[in-house]
Amino acid sequence: MPSLFPALVGGSVAERSALRFGDRSLTYAQLAASAGELAGRLGGAGRVAVWATPTLETAVGVVAALLAGVPAVPLNPKSGEGELGHILRDSAPSLVLAGSCDELPEAMRTWERIDIRTHSPGGAVPPAEADPGAPALIVYTSGTTGPPKGAVIPRRAIASTLDALADAWQWTGDDVLVHGLPLFHVHGLILGILGPLRRGGSVRHLGRFSTEGVARELNGGATMLFGVPTMYHRLAEALAEDAELAKALGRARLLVSGSAALPVHDHERITAATGSRVVERYGMTETLMNTSVRVDGAARPGTVGVPLPGVDLRLVEEDGTAFAGYDADGTPTGAYDGESVGEIQVRGPNLFTEYLNRPDATAAAFTEDGWFRTGDMAVLDPDGLVRIVGRKATDLIKSGGHKIGAGEIENALLEHPAVREAAVTGEPDDDLGERVVAWIVPSDPPSPPSAEELADHVARRLAPHKRPRTVRFLESLPRNDMGKILKRALPRD
Repeated sequence: MPSLFPALVGGSVAERSALRFGDRSLTYAQLAASAGELAGRLGGAGRVAVWATPTLETAVGVVAALLAGVPAVPLNPKSGEGELGHILRDSAPSLVLAGSCDELPEAMRTWERIDIRTHSPGGAVPPAEADPGAPALIVYTSGTTGPPKGAVIPRRAIASTLDALADAWQWTGDDVLVHGLPLFHVHGLILGILGPLRRGGSVRHLGRFSTEGVARELNGGATMLFGVPTMYHRLAEALAEDAELAKALGRARLLVSGSAALPVHDHERITAATGSRVVERYGMTETLMNTSVRVDGAARPGTVGVPLPGVDLRLVEEDGTAFAGYDADGTPTGAYDGESVGEIQVRGPNLFTEYLNRPDATAAAFTEDGWFRTGDMAVLDPDGLVRIVGRKATDLIKSGGHKIGAGEIENALLEHPAVREAAVTGEPDDDLGERVVAWIVPSDPPSPPSAEELADHVARRLAPHKRPRTVRFLESLPRNDMGKILKRALPRD
């Protein structure tokens, strides 16, 4: 397999900045030396756990493991004792990699530790790389329905996803990416760190997201910004009173949002203030990236573009019958009506190979003919763009004979000026089967909008059967560290 990081072995950009975290940075030559030296110390390891703080050490540790052909298990430093213990027992790493100043929890102190050095003078990049099908990373899912599962991501999935995104986004070595995403997820680690390194470009990590940091880096030459909806919402809120931030965002070649749907209202506010659009893409731990809006293609707020090169995508009925989709070469199949809701299934080189130690879960995740069941529900609009309407388990509401996606109702609610945050769920109803329930964080808590006002607002924008029948007001919505709303954590009567 060709190198995952040609710039580390080619030497053509040796003095170019590869990584910068705050005032600490590494050129490609320095990264090659540091990661190469560490890779030499990992020989014979089965797996290595990486204490994934937002630092140079994490980036060097993961790159070193990939160079050595040793699967890396990124660990969330904020994990609770129970979750961390489960991941360590399940993945059984030979070693733990961490920064020399990191104080590890008690649960990790029985494992052999190697401190990551970020400015090693004498390492060399190993001359050969592992087979494309060999495990590269084991990334643990959020575990909303049980203990987290370790998705085994092969090297080919990383290479194919990053190369497909380079095609869709015209991503080159001249690009400088800025982001403040955590490094134990696909978004921040694979796209946000390994992506620039595969292109031979640069990444500037903020350590902690801030609108000031984004403006500073975009004004200082960064060309791309990766973020999640919570981050873009904060940017949209700040734009109203910050002309310099608007100018900075307007300078960016590419603004990318992912990990959850970006509300249409925030899309519109950012475009109105900056003249730039936010590109959305769709993926998950098990599949890396499946679709994206192309920089040279059609886009519409609320859609996630078209499948990336090499990805087969189809929508299926509850009985598994496919009714619309795309072949891997981009050829449309079936009819796109913009209304029919189906589960997304995908296949391609971007997929994980298995859930570690879980053959039952692996088998259940795939159809007999090799399609991965994403559990995400979508429609294909008449122009061919994919529009996600929610998760099958939590966001598909069957009400009065209709299949309703929570996402489109949430977007409609967020267009109401009295709504700051919104989540939509279904609850049992003796007459309808399920009724639509809206959970609202009002813009002005002392004077919230009425349930009738919100129901009428949705009915005018979508259809009467999609209006919320029950409205509940909250001070805030529960979210995970990527900004996704945790609907299972919403209070129940």
